[in-house]
Amino acid sequence: MSFTVLIPARLASTRLPDKPLADIGGEPMVVRVARRALSSSAGRVVVAADDMRIVDACQAHGIAALLTRQDHPSGSDRLAEACEQLGLPDDAIVVNVQGDEPLIAPSLIDAVAETLRAHPDASMSTAAHAIDSLEEFLNPNVVKAVLDTNGNALYFSRAPIPWWRDAFAAAGPTRVPSSPAPLRHIGIYGYRAGFVKRFPLLPPAPIEATEALEQLRALWHGHRIAVHVSAHAPGPGVDTPDDLMRVRGLIAQG
Repeated sequence: MSFTVLIPARLASTRLPDKPLADIGGEPMVVRVARRALSSSAGRVVVAADDMRIVDACQAHGIAALLTRQDHPSGSDRLAEACEQLGLPDDAIVVNVQGDEPLIAPSLIDAVAETLRAHPDASMSTAAHAIDSLEEFLNPNVVKAVLDTNGNALYFSRAPIPWWRDAFAAAGPTRVPSSPAPLRHIGIYGYRAGFVKRFPLLPPAPIEATEALEQLRALWHGHRIAVHVSAHAPGPGVDTPDDLMRVRGLIAQG
């Protein structure tokens, strides 16, 4: 199976300025992410940047990169422009790997691409893993997913779903039931290139605004999202200076 990995990279970040260029073990973070993607089965890995400094940094390390507009409101819009620039056919599979995931497993990238290939009725694919922590289950910053019998997403929410009515009736949630285990959404997406190009033209959905989750726009408009359930949680991403220090330590330890 052939697929393309696109890594959107935006220089501005309120919590960590110039985040894509943050040094991790002697390389910019976005380069680290691209190298992980290059270890997957992807036929091509391209960084879609909003600033020439990112493009220059990538090219200095032998990573393909292209420059996109700076005024895109979301990563999806940046992906759509990248697909147009690369001339990808509508049936091409594209995996969106976030530029702040320097520890992402190449096998997870492959699994998301394969999940979309195996679900021809789906416009998108993504990943999730089982939650075993009550703190994570109740944390609104941890996005939960509920699937149907075919492995397609029914809904994504910041709320603790599914809610065990009987088990939680008396004292509320005191533990995470194990059957079925709730699922934590992992922020990696597979798309068919034609859908990537159309997605920014879809009107935003009310539930998207309520939950602040862009993937709900696809569900709202009737598109299916196939979900790969991973046996393992992904490596930590980088959103803050503390995250950056943690990842630097992990990489230094090998």
